[in-house]
Amino acid sequence: MRKTYLFSTLLLFSTTFSLLMEQGCKNKPKPQTTGAFEFKEKLSDYGFFKGKLAALNPAEGILHYELSTPLFTDYAVKDRFIVLPAGRVIKYTEDGALDFPDSSIIIKNFAYTNLEHQKVMIETRLLVKDPKDKKWKVMNYLWNKEQTEAVKHITGARVPITLLDEEGKKYFTNYQVPNTNDCKRCHIKDGSLIPIGPKARNLNFTLTGQTVNQLSQWVAKGKLSGLPELSNVHQLPVWTDKKHYSLEQRARAYLDVNCAHCHTKGGDAYNTGLFLDYQETNADHLGMRKAPVSAGGGAGGMDYDIVPGNPDQSILLYRMNSTEPGTAMPELARTIIHKEGVALIREWIKSLPKQK
Repeated sequence: MRKTYLFSTLLLFSTTFSLLMEQGCKNKPKPQTTGAFEFKEKLSDYGFFKGKLAALNPAEGILHYELSTPLFTDYAVKDRFIVLPAGRVIKYTEDGALDFPDSSIIIKNFAYTNLEHQKVMIETRLLVKDPKDKKWKVMNYLWNKEQTEAVKHITGARVPITLLDEEGKKYFTNYQVPNTNDCKRCHIKDGSLIPIGPKARNLNFTLTGQTVNQLSQWVAKGKLSGLPELSNVHQLPVWTDKKHYSLEQRARAYLDVNCAHCHTKGGDAYNTGLFLDYQETNADHLGMRKAPVSAGGGAGGMDYDIVPGNPDQSILLYRMNSTEPGTAMPELARTIIHKEGVALIREWIKSLPKQK
């Protein structure tokens, strides 16, 4: 009888313990598994915009933003947006791109102004921070002729367009839609793909028609954390603003935005030794009487990247003022000479004290 009692007790204890363990396992939080981000086939599939797609009217919670000094791309009209995952915010960083949370999406739309002064869409680029590996991924979407949709496009394209610049001058060109590898060349830093436009110093200004600083607005909307007093945040000069910035400041800001994403330590043009970041102070790195490393025929028979006081003997200006493959700089993102940018850099080099 006693043996039977002991056996029954042990059996009851074992059964109870197993049930408790099973219930505990059920209540234990399961490890989160995050799948890789998958690009959708059409821009409209994301729901970024409400109403007519080409109007680019952002859905609730999507941030529209502008840069104080933007990159030149064949006089393209650009619209920029940021999509953040629910409940997440961007963290302020003093240098480089802001710290975006996983699953962030940066949207950049390219359009042109046609002869009827209408805005015509060309392409939309997405830069996504994949939650699976925390790396940035890129994809292009090419707009159809009807301007009703943009479809995923990996291989690049040449789109013949006739456009008007800001002064109403007419240009015909074959606009270059980059392939995804082209995008990586400009966005690469130390082997990793990164955003290059949304840096605090390039966002630290008040947009035309508004009264509150753009970064302060983001804080008020709960989209940005860690922002110090604006007086302590670096500010990239507006290259067109002669009233508030010197020629030196404006020229260096222009070179930073248009050239320094490649011409920087860890960038695609790192081996050239020509570093054009706004904060660069080393005269040799800035190209002052510096012999080129790999310009080849693109040097135009000249000896130095920049000859202070002599723009016509400076390789940097020569390459900016060309559209010839192998000579033109930047190599990507433009097929037209940016005459205003060339004039600015010409004036700056001419102002530099001549070296003996």
